[in-house]
Amino acid sequence: MAMSSATAINPSGAKPKPLFAPGRVLIYTLLIVTSIYYLVPLYVMIITSLKDLEMIREGNIFIPTLRPTFDAWVKAWSAACTGLNCTGLAPGFWNSVFITIPSVIVSIAVASVSGYSLANWPFKLAEWCFTILLVGSFIPYQVFLYPLVIITREMGIYSTLYAVIFVHTVFGLPILTLLFRNYFASLPDELFKAARVDGAGYWRIFFSVFVPMSLPIFTVAVILQVTGIWNDFLFGVIYAGPTNYPMTVQLNNIVNSLQGVKEYNVEMAATILTGLVPLTIYFLSGKYFVRGIAAGAVKG
Repeated sequence: MAMSSATAINPSGAKPKPLFAPGRVLIYTLLIVTSIYYLVPLYVMIITSLKDLEMIREGNIFIPTLRPTFDAWVKAWSAACTGLNCTGLAPGFWNSVFITIPSVIVSIAVASVSGYSLANWPFKLAEWCFTILLVGSFIPYQVFLYPLVIITREMGIYSTLYAVIFVHTVFGLPILTLLFRNYFASLPDELFKAARVDGAGYWRIFFSVFVPMSLPIFTVAVILQVTGIWNDFLFGVIYAGPTNYPMTVQLNNIVNSLQGVKEYNVEMAATILTGLVPLTIYFLSGKYFVRGIAAGAVKG
């Protein structure tokens, strides 16, 4: 009985924090303000895209319509004009798909193998290669725009979708290799040594040991590449050519078109359509993003 009383009087463990502690209030206030800052423009775009032009001209941008219509979405997809061409975003969407898929696959495949080699199969110039990749990750890509124009022209792919794929693949390799290298270096070294003792070779260890344990970092790489490539404007407008513009360039041409009446509902619908792909990928796999980034930053 005495021990029970003592246990009840002197509880163990950390003292619970008050519900309205200053630190907690500050954190939630910042989160709420940040959420409002990003969600309000999205809300305005959505409700504007569902209005007709008459209601938009009334100026009440925050008031939703009681008669929503998807005519602006249909026009943005298939009939919006970019100069004399009135085919909407559909051609740009398929161009973006054709650019994004091979760029993501090739860059992640090469970067994962390169990072695996740097982390687990050190060679004579491994440190030099790592330094070059580190420097390459922070060089502004604008420096390489004109040299890559010359390179793609000499390769015979300038003003084609293949030129954009090539450029995105090259620019994605440094940062992705660093991510994979750091992630693989954070994995227990005993796994690699045990596989070597069992007679597994280079590719067997990679595919049977490291790849199954690397879902978070592969998810991070996919999100980074898809978001960066899909949202890119500069490479598309420089290397693709007028008939191969990706979706972002088509969106810019629709918004900045000087012909006809300014249709804000069509422009808002086109903006949302352009951003749907990266947003969907992030919401479906976002839980792995922070986990992979944190794990990839354990060892440098």
